[in-house]
Amino acid sequence: MLFNVVNKTITLPDSRTITIETGKLAKQADGSVVVRMGNTMLLATVVANKDIKPGVDFLPLSVDYQEKFASAGRIPGSFMRREGRLSDHEVLVCRIVDRALRPLFPDDYHADTQVNISLISADAEVLPDALACLAASAALIVSDIPYQGPASEVRVAKIDGQYIVNPKTSDLARATLELMVGATAKDITMVEGELNEAQEEELIEALKVAHEVIKNQCQVLKELEAAVGKTEKRTYEGDASDPELETRVRNFCYDKVYAVAQQGSPNKQVRKEGFKAVLEEFKATIGEEEEVDMGLVKRYFHDLEWEASRRLVLDERKRLDGRALDQVRPIACEVDYLPGAHGSALFTRGETQSLTTVTLGTKMDEQIVDTAMYYGYSKFMLHYNFPGFSTGEVKPNRGPGRREVGHGNLALRALKKVLPAESDNPYTIRIVSDILESNGSSSMATVCAGSLALMDSGLPIKAPVSGIAMGLISDAETGKYAVLSDILGDEDHLGDMDFKVTGTAKGITACQMDIKVDGLSYEVLTEALTQAKAGRLHILNEMSKALEAPRPDLKPHTPRAVVIKIEREMIGAVIGPGGKVVQDIQKESGATVSIEEKDNAGFVSIFSANKEAMDKAVARIKGIVMVPEIGEEYTGKVKTIMPFGAFVEFLPGKDGLLHISEIKWERLENMDGVLEVGEEVKVKLVDVDKKTGKYRLSRKVLLPKPENKNS
Repeated sequence: MLFNVVNKTITLPDSRTITIETGKLAKQADGSVVVRMGNTMLLATVVANKDIKPGVDFLPLSVDYQEKFASAGRIPGSFMRREGRLSDHEVLVCRIVDRALRPLFPDDYHADTQVNISLISADAEVLPDALACLAASAALIVSDIPYQGPASEVRVAKIDGQYIVNPKTSDLARATLELMVGATAKDITMVEGELNEAQEEELIEALKVAHEVIKNQCQVLKELEAAVGKTEKRTYEGDASDPELETRVRNFCYDKVYAVAQQGSPNKQVRKEGFKAVLEEFKATIGEEEEVDMGLVKRYFHDLEWEASRRLVLDERKRLDGRALDQVRPIACEVDYLPGAHGSALFTRGETQSLTTVTLGTKMDEQIVDTAMYYGYSKFMLHYNFPGFSTGEVKPNRGPGRREVGHGNLALRALKKVLPAESDNPYTIRIVSDILESNGSSSMATVCAGSLALMDSGLPIKAPVSGIAMGLISDAETGKYAVLSDILGDEDHLGDMDFKVTGTAKGITACQMDIKVDGLSYEVLTEALTQAKAGRLHILNEMSKALEAPRPDLKPHTPRAVVIKIEREMIGAVIGPGGKVVQDIQKESGATVSIEEKDNAGFVSIFSANKEAMDKAVARIKGIVMVPEIGEEYTGKVKTIMPFGAFVEFLPGKDGLLHISEIKWERLENMDGVLEVGEEVKVKLVDVDKKTGKYRLSRKVLLPKPENKNS
């Protein structure tokens, strides 16, 4: 038999189904599956090396997600007309899958492992990113790779007051809450999403709904594992160990490491040097003749740092930098820091600092979004940069990596909820956050600095937004736990949870959570959210000292924008044949003009930093789209002179006949010397021919009537 196909079906709460098939495609991979919902199909494969490279002390896991353009019947719009480097959207899907899977491998498993997920068929109503982790987890489950899953992810959205799992694309536009949730059957491990100033209770309820569905998916994956006979996983060579050396390191170093942690220095470099001094002191005790694995020494010493720092928090309720558990680091805010930018802010919190700019551009600055399932334009961009010097490291600048893309997307989600409605905002907005110094929560510093920079630009955002990163340290044996506000970089590494929350004074706008501990209760999560809210409000208060609300006007050097709505039938008149009219308007006025058709109407966007140029362009466009009314007076220009009168352009592109009998009250025998081409003349529209649409003008009705003339 060529194929040995195994199928399993998952039924969602609304009776829609997801099927998982293995044994037909990509059989030479260690594991492969096809996941299908509607007409959306994902092929997921996984391969892991049998051998582990010497000296590797981490899991070299790579997750790649790619959408094939053919899946949606499209050809890529790139120059090469083929799929190239991953788009930001694809990178973000890679990240959410990686974050859900990575904690589920054994701590001592360090073999090169690669997960590939491809969108091979697309359904406009079924978003594939909500199925990507399910597909990857299924591929791992049907392999012999030592994966301690299963896990899965779903999208949960609150639509019309109801929580819907993996909603249809067309329904998402009405969502007030949208989260991607990753979990095992036991615990939630990953959360990321955006909310319309939601309350903490709504977030908790959404997580509960998502987790119930994931529990069912994990049960089906276990059934799939049994059906393909992969319950026994491959053996592997774990980390080397030396119990005697471990004891020696502990006995010499633990108390000294704990003492360094107890110092409570707010300077991470001081702590780093303190820990390094203890390690060097231990190394000095090693005799020249002794054969000691220094890699093991470093690992055991790092474990002591981790343990001592956690015990300090749990036993003494004291943190590495001396703060109380719910205390936020000192904050300094400054706006209008860069006079040449349209908006700027410098936000410093402890040893984390973001210098952020806002640039307001024209419609022509919109970003083209070209993916397999969507082609369109984006008016809002946020770019996050993390140079090596921000942490005192030498690092080549090779463009944004996956971390930069992910952090930037979280900040973008946080801020886009407070932007003016698209109909009220003619600008393309680009925010750039340059992290100048980092010791934890740089993405949240980006949110705070971005909010201040937007207000500094004069853009009328709905409310300021702040963000805070929360941590958790817990001990399952004693039941002790501590929720930490505004975590340091060190606390991120040693903690059991990294929970970022952003929002206004009214509610949450975005969140991101990674949990590294089993059995986190909803009670503890609720406590963390409540503590985060207090921290968020404190930060908003500090931000208000620099700027309370958006400036009343844009900066003088910011381009002004006007949007004129016109009838759909008038779009061609404004553009002109081959774009001649709109090009002439731009050349004559100096303003930038763009035209867009939507909602069965035309929208003309005019941009200029010069008021005179703006007024000229507006006048020209209003003249073109203005509907002539009988009885209205106009100042026209003589275009041509004929024996029977003159043709006068009284509105742009609209000529009317000024008959010889309508020029003066006196009778004119001919047109010689009466008018000149180019002469301006005031006229009144007296009639429009119903059959031909031709305009009849009169000049004499605007002139005093001689007394001897009969009416």
